[in-house]
Amino acid sequence: MKELLLSLASYNVWANQKLANSILLLTEEKQREEIPSSFKSLLATILHLWDAESIWWQRIKLNERVIIPSENFNGTMAEAVNGLLHQSLQWQEWVNNASEPALNHVVQYHNFKSEHYKQPVYQMLIHVYNHSTYHRGQLVNMLRQLGIQKIPQTDFIVYSRSKK
Repeated sequence: MKELLLSLASYNVWANQKLANSILLLTEEKQREEIPSSFKSLLATILHLWDAESIWWQRIKLNERVIIPSENFNGTMAEAVNGLLHQSLQWQEWVNNASEPALNHVVQYHNFKSEHYKQPVYQMLIHVYNHSTYHRGQLVNMLRQLGIQKIPQTDFIVYSRSKK
């Protein structure tokens, strides 16, 4: 289990960095341009990814009050990307140092609808990485809508091949 989770954590960092590098080459206007998708812009999508990774991080750390990074964010795309990458690296380090009991530990939390849940950490981790993959796909689509033609491949298999 741990080997798989560590592989996914490392992949998450790699894929986030690949897309971030492409997005940071764009003008601020393109980064904030409204595009039909789940979130209104590249920046809004990056902020959502950061929020989600941060919220789940705070849940496993048993924070009583969850702080959402985007709530008071007025920064640049570079600052949002740095926040996301920092959070992704924290996940990678945590998984690297986690014991099997820590990965199987059941965490209780409330979602934002005040619904109560109990789940093992490994399920939360799988969700975090799957969620990020989903929204990276949206970022790729948004880049295409902006006319960007050179978009890095971020498939897991591409990551795996690069590690040989």
